[in-house]
Amino acid sequence: MANVRVERTDDGGFRAVNARGAEVRMGSSDDEGVFTPVELLLAAVGGCNIVTVEPLTAKRGHKLVRLAMEITAEKAEPNLLGPITVTYDVELPSEAADEVYRAVAQRVHDKYCTVSRTLQEGTKVELELP
Repeated sequence: MANVRVERTDDGGFRAVNARGAEVRMGSSDDEGVFTPVELLLAAVGGCNIVTVEPLTAKRGHKLVRLAMEITAEKAEPNLLGPITVTYDVELPSEAADEVYRAVAQRVHDKYCTVSRTLQEGTKVELELP
């Protein structure tokens, strides 16, 4: 089960807090030093992929020299994103690592990234009001 509490802060901003005490500040695109909710969604897609690809590639004997990614999306409508694109930025330790990295990254995208798979499949979001 996943659970995050989102709340307004005393300074009028917003934050998300998990049970382990981690905190992410959020706000609008006009606010400095915070993520927008859409940016957090994109970060979740990237984070889910990267934290899965890295250990699986290393486990197969190929510690990547550099592993980063850029996640982009344009708005299809004012309140709806179009396709999300994940672009890897990697430096491989050897030519042999290329095949392993590509296979792992594709498998993670297709089967193991919960965030991407949830978005692709579509998940109902239910609202409960007190």
